[in-house]
Amino acid sequence: MDDLTWRKSKRSNDQGHECVELATLQNGVGVRDSKDPDGPKLILNRSDFRALVDDLKQR
Repeated sequence: MDDLTWRKSKRSNDQGHECVELATLQNGVGVRDSKDPDGPKLILNRSDFRALVDDLKQR
């Protein structure tokens, strides 16, 4: 996963706010904590990622 391009929301800033970064994978999406890029990562298939985003938007 070292060669992936990770991206953060344009709304993210460096003032200590919680933020995640995403990477496009061949068969899914990688998710990691922007404050701990060497820490654990989640790998979700596209349908699970979409369900997660939809759920978060409803909160």
